Amino acid sequence: MKNLMQCALGDDWKKLPPALQAHYAHATDTGHMDIEYPRFMQLWLTLLRCLGALVNRAEANVATVVEKSADGDRQIWHRTMTYADNKIITFNTVWIHAGGNQLIEFVNPVLGLQMAVHVEDGRLHYQGIRIVAKFGRMLLPIPEWLVLGHTTIIEDALSATRFAMDFRLTHPIFGQVFRYSGEFETGLRVQIKPEP
Repeated sequence: MKNLMQCALGDDWKKLPPALQAHYAHATDTGHMDIEYPRFMQLWLTLLRCLGALVNRAEANVATVVEKSADGDRQIWHRTMTYADNKIITFNTVWIHAGGNQLIEFVNPVLGLQMAVHVEDGRLHYQGIRIVAKFGRMLLPIPEWLVLGHTTIIEDALSATRFAMDFRLTHPIFGQVFRYSGEFETGLRVQIKPEP
């Protein structure tokens, strides 16, 4: 069965290096992240954290484990971040395929971020499209700038099992308002078969 990223990328899935293919299988990734944002964002991020979105504590080199599992046509991501003082923050999301090259990552049963994905020079790129509020089968669109700003994510393979990721939120007025980035080792090896 194809995973969600395979469905979204279609033929471009074959262009992903093994480390990134393994990352989107039901693997566990371990690594460290740098989490940063301007001080004026603290209250807003704390409010969003109450809704299940992002994290509201900045620190460098935060030990991070990302566990993924399938639930029918959804993928569940469970992130555990352990800070230097041993405080643990979890960030859990549910991913669904939204048709074509688009995915929605829900931070709670109502709110999600819709993104488009593509592969360029072996790197996986995400571009935020909009925030969505789900009511039954209806998705109400909310412009990104009303919440935090435009989302970009770039993931790049470093070896057959290691990859780097860089997630940024950039507001049209306030500039970069949130970033987390880091390097991870994936717990699954993927062999890419050569094209016939």
